[in-house]
Amino acid sequence: MALAPSPGTAQPPEQELAALRLPLDLRLSPQQLERVCRANRDALLELAADGQLIVMKATGGETSNRNSRLLIQLGIALHQGDAKLRILDSSGGFLLTDGAVLSTEAALVREERWQALTPDQRRGFPPVCPDLAI
Repeated sequence: MALAPSPGTAQPPEQELAALRLPLDLRLSPQQLERVCRANRDALLELAADGQLIVMKATGGETSNRNSRLLIQLGIALHQGDAKLRILDSSGGFLLTDGAVLSTEAALVREERWQALTPDQRRGFPPVCPDLAI
């Protein structure tokens, strides 16, 4: 999950680590996960409802191609219809009501629900369950 820095937010200096070992009992808040994701833009991370960090692996070429075709098909279908929906890709995470931060391969969120979020919520992990999650 890649997150854009919030406007006007000073970022603390970061220490670069070649390898990082995390204790199995480590628990993070969604806000802490957001900071970790900002500092590790190439990392694929999610958060379980209990705060446990979930490290995802990058997909292979076939899966990436299939996901890209899926997004294109969703975009074409939405463009041809009158539905007012936002399409989100697999690099975005959603903050769910149980505290988990999870991503989908593709997701749709109704425009009015998206617009009800603050700009900061839209930049971070949107606290919304997608209307359609794939």
